[in-house]
Amino acid sequence: MSDLASLGDVRGKRVLVRSDLNVPLDGTTITDDGRIRASVPTIQALAEAGARVIVCAHLGRPKGAPEDRYSLAPVAGRLAELLGRPVAFATDTVGESAHAIVGALGDGEVALLENLRFNPGETAKAEEDRAAFADALASLADAYVSDGFGVVHRAQASVYDIATRLPAAMGGLVAAEVDVLRRLTKDPQRPYAVVLGGAKVADKLAVIDNLLGKADRLLIGGGMLFTFLAAQGHEVGTSLLDTESIEACKGYLQRAAETGVQIILPTDIVCGRTFSADTETAVVAADDIPADMMGLDIGPESAAAYAAALADARTVFWNGPMGAFEMAPFAAGTKALAQALVEATEAGALTVVGGGDSAAAVRQLGFADEQFSHISTGGGASLEYLEGKELPGLAVLNAH
Repeated sequence: MSDLASLGDVRGKRVLVRSDLNVPLDGTTITDDGRIRASVPTIQALAEAGARVIVCAHLGRPKGAPEDRYSLAPVAGRLAELLGRPVAFATDTVGESAHAIVGALGDGEVALLENLRFNPGETAKAEEDRAAFADALASLADAYVSDGFGVVHRAQASVYDIATRLPAAMGGLVAAEVDVLRRLTKDPQRPYAVVLGGAKVADKLAVIDNLLGKADRLLIGGGMLFTFLAAQGHEVGTSLLDTESIEACKGYLQRAAETGVQIILPTDIVCGRTFSADTETAVVAADDIPADMMGLDIGPESAAAYAAALADARTVFWNGPMGAFEMAPFAAGTKALAQALVEATEAGALTVVGGGDSAAAVRQLGFADEQFSHISTGGGASLEYLEGKELPGLAVLNAH
């Protein structure tokens, strides 16, 4: 797989960089700039080498047409601050503004195109529609760099099709992500613990299925834990429950027992009457959740047990919070888990926080990125890699 060096001397060349700048916004205020910061090193390296850098990315889920709330304009300002150099902003993707902005770039200068998903060709299912948009993007550049790991599991115009039209290379962020994921899947140091949380067990079924043969311990938290409790025959009250996945969870529990893999479930739960920060709360046994309450976090006994299960781990992958961490009464489980990962890191373990809500949680709860071995920028892409799937955005680079 080609890296930036494979592009040779990029001075004076127009280099299109597909970054992942899909950051959370409150109006026009960026609430977590982690993905922008992760994108800076590749952009900076190209600019310092004299390339004319054209950054492209998406934000949110617009329906193939411009929407003010999904504009990348606030991102352009923050990117410029982090780069320490101006970032010209094109108000369209491949139209007059894009051509004018790119045409005016000098060596070492940087531009950002407007949200790729404002063009229906970016995510089109029809190959010819994606191809037309990829052709238009390719006309802006002399080379392509894939540096948006969060989208490499998508066969989209700016991820897949563009790489067949220009000399293509992998950026530093994607290279780092792939290196870490290989370490998680190819002969990981043991004990190897995987912590899975988040709302839906269905989203993680394929990951659990694949990791049951690779990990030593699976720690289950978040909304998905209640489907496992139901699979054990327990009442879960009004907690989130995926009834269609109960049988699959029963199968995983049985497989784990037969193969010696530990599936660790909470023994106590923090419950609330309603999904709100000011609801009445109670800590109850995991097998005794009241019928009129919902589980919203793992309990303190479970948090301590999970920390103990990570204490001697040499490899840890974590994807998904332990509870509704955005509400203070239900943040303790996720915070305890993050602290356990920090201590594992300090003890020399490889600790990987798997993107998305997990990354937002650790930052919101006051932890620094540097306290973990690696914070992934791509939750969905990480999970699909760990499922053993081929990721289109990586496969097309392998073909180069």
